[in-house]
Amino acid sequence: MNWILAAILVCGAMTALTSCSNDDDVDVVEPEQQAYSGVPLIILDTDIGSSTDDLFALEMLYRYEDEGRCRLLGVVVDREGEQNAAFADVMNTYFGHGDVPVGLIREGIKEPKVWIDYAHVADTKDGEGLPMFSRSIADYSSLPDGWQLYRRLLAAQPDHSVKIVSEGFVTCLAQLLQSAPDGYSPLSGVELVRRKVRCIYLQGGVFGDAAEPDFNFAQGITFAKTFFQNWPQEIDMVFSPMEAGQDVEYTPEQVIADVSWTDAHPIKQVYMQCDCNTGQRMWDVMPVVQAVEGDALFSLSGRGTITFTDKAETIFTPSATGHCRYQLPGTKAWAAQMLEKIRKANKNHY
Repeated sequence: MNWILAAILVCGAMTALTSCSNDDDVDVVEPEQQAYSGVPLIILDTDIGSSTDDLFALEMLYRYEDEGRCRLLGVVVDREGEQNAAFADVMNTYFGHGDVPVGLIREGIKEPKVWIDYAHVADTKDGEGLPMFSRSIADYSSLPDGWQLYRRLLAAQPDHSVKIVSEGFVTCLAQLLQSAPDGYSPLSGVELVRRKVRCIYLQGGVFGDAAEPDFNFAQGITFAKTFFQNWPQEIDMVFSPMEAGQDVEYTPEQVIADVSWTDAHPIKQVYMQCDCNTGQRMWDVMPVVQAVEGDALFSLSGRGTITFTDKAETIFTPSATGHCRYQLPGTKAWAAQMLEKIRKANKNHY
């Protein structure tokens, strides 16, 4: 009967970690139930192929990961078209992150406005007529839908660990929230987000005295309604309106000069081949910086809730228990500090 005594002793020693019961009812503390304390786990959701700030947001994430400050789990392309996914692939590969998975929206917003049409730059040839940029994906038609990639990535992460950075449309996010249990997880989309996501950072929203449509949300109003109606209110939302990054201007001349060692650079080629002198600012970089570096670099509103209207307005109501906040415009010195972060990353020779 010594084995019985041994079992009793083991059970007593582990009381603080688990209850001692029969094999059919063991209350074990699973690893995912512990508070996540590692580096930020990031999924980037981007409408790459229109504004160039998406490119610098990606580049910043590569640099942060190279420094051990985050992990880029995946890139969800929320602008339809395999060429846009191809540009994300070119970026991942060029910057040494070709293993980062890419998802693509297929039933999204039809022909949204394109501000700077640069997706074709992925096909640039060198002086010998060969592709200038390598790729890691052989067949873009085989890419998972964005919402499917979300489910795969989220299901594999610790609870309350993932930060989503959304800098485009919320199409894939809406589809994720409407998704049903599958082979990746027995949870519905809403429950999967509630279980795995720590916070979402969105480039978008119109706040203060202004009440006008937000561009990204208005482009796909049905998707945006679904997103706002279904996002779990336990999960924080931090918005970065346009005015937050409005003074962070990285001029075309600076971009080209900062990559002085080569022309075979995807961002430099965009600025060499396209007219990027369009009032472009580094709006999409702001949520990336906050997601990785935290709140200390930003001035933020108090907490509140957001009502999303049929006109794509984001009406903010202060509430001490609210799950929403938004970035406030910084000083000129702050904008210069943010620009220097971006330029330093872009000057770094790969």
